[in-house]
Amino acid sequence: FKSSSMSKRLILAINPGSTSTKFALFEEENLIFEKTLRHTFEELSGFNKVTDQFHFRKDLIMKELAGQKIDFSAIAAVVGRGGLIKPIESGIYEVNKKMIDDLRTGILGQHASNLGGLIADDIASSLPGAKAYIVDPVVVDELEPVARISGHPAFERVSIFHALNQKAVARLYAESVNRKYEEMNLIIVHMGGGISVGAHRKGRIIDVNNALHGDGPFSPERSGGLPSGQLV
Repeated sequence: FKSSSMSKRLILAINPGSTSTKFALFEEENLIFEKTLRHTFEELSGFNKVTDQFHFRKDLIMKELAGQKIDFSAIAAVVGRGGLIKPIESGIYEVNKKMIDDLRTGILGQHASNLGGLIADDIASSLPGAKAYIVDPVVVDELEPVARISGHPAFERVSIFHALNQKAVARLYAESVNRKYEEMNLIIVHMGGGISVGAHRKGRIIDVNNALHGDGPFSPERSGGLPSGQLV
């Protein structure tokens, strides 16, 4: 694909999930190409930790893009799904060294989303003028104080969930009914390797289950809530 105008640059978006790698190429807001690669348990079981999957997943992306005859020089931004960095507000963040270090070490844990910023940065660094970003990482924290209360004083509920998809779906729905996301109250559910259920109030996710550590519904890769007496 050749960019039709020098003023229009390409955006490569990458979304690594626990059981898939999704990526797409956009010219401004127009979708040019998209692909979803599913990963079996057998494919991923040979990696000791998530970050060991870096080259495996990046190589699959680059192979698919090469087959599409992409004009890589027209890519202005490579955007990855944000991973387990320290809690931050919803938004778009440029990848920097501190973020890369936190993603590599798994400062808040290991998850496939940690690969988003790492792969985006690696690809962008090989493209002249391109920059790497993450958007709405899984640690977006907009919880109300009351939502942090758990059933025991030693434990505070934390915000780890599929923020990228929940925010995107909320905005798409708002657009479909000709309203602004920031003016609506919504319940949004992400269903994948993990499941998260978020309460959205006026553009902020004020309550959501910790979808990384098994809180909420059980799923293909989460235990869900367990009876604590039996667990002990």
